[in-house]
Amino acid sequence: MTVSRVVVLRGLGLGDLLTAVPALRALARAYPGHHRVLAANAALSSLVELTGAVHDVVDTGELAPLAPELHGADVAVNLHGRGPQSTALLEQARPRRIIAFGAPGCPQWRPGEHERHRWCRLLSDAGVPADPDDFRLAPPAREAAPVARGATVVHPGASTGARRWPAERWAAVAAAEAGSGRPVVVTGSAVERPLAAQVAASAGLPAGSVLAGRTDLLDLLAVVDAAERVACGDTGVAHVATALAVPSVVIFGPTSPAEWGPPTSGPHQALWAGQSGDALAEEPFPGLLEVSVADVLAALADLPQRCRS
Repeated sequence: MTVSRVVVLRGLGLGDLLTAVPALRALARAYPGHHRVLAANAALSSLVELTGAVHDVVDTGELAPLAPELHGADVAVNLHGRGPQSTALLEQARPRRIIAFGAPGCPQWRPGEHERHRWCRLLSDAGVPADPDDFRLAPPAREAAPVARGATVVHPGASTGARRWPAERWAAVAAAEAGSGRPVVVTGSAVERPLAAQVAASAGLPAGSVLAGRTDLLDLLAVVDAAERVACGDTGVAHVATALAVPSVVIFGPTSPAEWGPPTSGPHQALWAGQSGDALAEEPFPGLLEVSVADVLAALADLPQRCRS
């Protein structure tokens, strides 16, 4: 028996996936009898499972051709980008229908749109109702490190230098949080462990507070869920805090929070100097550096207490 399939392309990172959750759930509602496959980084599979919207993940690199088993789908959806390269990859897989910006029956790309709203508009205009506020995730069934309970999570890393606030400033924030009596943990990937260790040492935190390199993806979500608040840059952990409704302060640099920031109605503070630029540059963006330690501490002080259901 032939199985009807929906194939969705989103071969990007953690934050990119989380901003696509409302669109993925909309597709699940629209195609409940179809086998729904996400072409994405397989390292995110455990997180994808938490969305409840996808049956399988097929490992797909950024702008890599779709695997042969994804060819001939009933519907192929481009949640990867504006095209034409990403849309061409779907066309090469010969689906019966393509939903993508600029495709027949679909809207055009709109610059400056928030990422969650962008993909929901694409689907809604193509006849698939989507709610951009359907982004919450239930926490994973995973015990967090005890040191994370009630802590301030400080996440100093970012994927590019342009988004990376200086380590000494993160250390000052961590020291101030610890000085106020809050436990502090420093998170990051294995590659970011030296940065996290530098921040912790400069802040006078114990070595056990450095969780960078000691957590897989679900461990990281468990740490954030156990915490009281998160302080980070414009990176995937910011979207984790949004998805789990954990109060957060997020520092933006070359990219506007109007495009990638947390909901303004939630328990979050987005700090931005109002300047946009090259998000892929190696050096910290000048506008990012205009956000001071005092700005971050003031925003942390304004965060609401964590509401736990």
